[in-house]
Amino acid sequence: MSSPHILHHGAAEGVTGSCHRLQVSEERALLVDCGLFQGQDADHLDSLEQHRVRFPVEDVLALVVTHVHIDHIGRLPYLLAAGYRGPILCSVPSARLLPLVIEDALKIGFTRDRALIERFLGEVEERLVPLAYRQWHTVIDDARHRIRVKLQRAGHILGSAYVEVDVRDHATGESSRTVFSGDLGAPHAPLLPAPRPPYRADTLVIESTYGDRTHEDRTTRRARLKGAIDRALENAGSVVIPAFSIGRTQELLYELEGLIHAATDPRWRELEIIVDSPLAARFTEVYRALRLWWDAEAQRRLRGGRHPLSFENLYTVNSHEEHEQTVDYLARSHRPAVVIAASGMVTGGRGVNYLKRMLGDPRHAVVFIGYQGTGTPGRDIQ
Repeated sequence: MSSPHILHHGAAEGVTGSCHRLQVSEERALLVDCGLFQGQDADHLDSLEQHRVRFPVEDVLALVVTHVHIDHIGRLPYLLAAGYRGPILCSVPSARLLPLVIEDALKIGFTRDRALIERFLGEVEERLVPLAYRQWHTVIDDARHRIRVKLQRAGHILGSAYVEVDVRDHATGESSRTVFSGDLGAPHAPLLPAPRPPYRADTLVIESTYGDRTHEDRTTRRARLKGAIDRALENAGSVVIPAFSIGRTQELLYELEGLIHAATDPRWRELEIIVDSPLAARFTEVYRALRLWWDAEAQRRLRGGRHPLSFENLYTVNSHEEHEQTVDYLARSHRPAVVIAASGMVTGGRGVNYLKRMLGDPRHAVVFIGYQGTGTPGRDIQ
């Protein structure tokens, strides 16, 4: 066997279910991510059977998490159920966010038994090893190998990283460096320092979710968002934005705060920004606590006395009763608003109810800001 070599347990012939194995030797491997399959990538079997871990885990020295989106960490419960007992390496922000994502995944796919959830989360948190960016962490260094990992900013969501793995074979004196990109963000993304390329990569495993298109720049995207909201103000309608609870929601709030701050039209000052997702509200609270990891532009806003993720126009809908009242009110009234609601691909969640009530009314608009997987309602609407 030529070592190290790479095996893919997900996201090789699709977008979701990221899980990549760096096999260093017959008895030693690293795992990078362990995510859920979604949309067309899912085989639509029973969820437990569909996501069961069928690959060996006894030789896995560590799981390295690039970021905490569900298609990158959602199979973590199944990995532990399969017997994995090693460390979970991730960035410091990811270590704060990961338990929240897993808790939500457990409630949806496993159990609502609070005691079981707490026990599992306790096991996950015991295994979490938060790593600083740009510093080597030694996984193992013995007579056979030295295996080190380093996380670099990926600019995708807060805490996201690409992973450098450096392997030295002490018997031969040879070394190799493999880089796993995780999901990469565009330059100048809100809140996030831009990613920098690695100094060296003998082997590169890179994502290609948007590999067939050229993204608009941030200025153009912001102008298009402003245009959609301006039309809603003219039409006395709402803009419904299905968004992932973590990442897209916080970026969107940041951009909306900037638009409101710069607006000369007094109607913008009265515009309600509604986050109708308890989970997104929890993530936003953690994002605020992790402001040390924000980029320089966001830090300048803070120093100027602004609050990019907690501003006067921002409202959070918590209970299901409040949600139903908000949907009904916005559907019947002529008060413009921006509603951010999960799920990002409209596969469930509160956003579905807004679309059911508003899609047929030309006063209202729907804006998609994230990837819509093939086979999802979001892709069909798009």
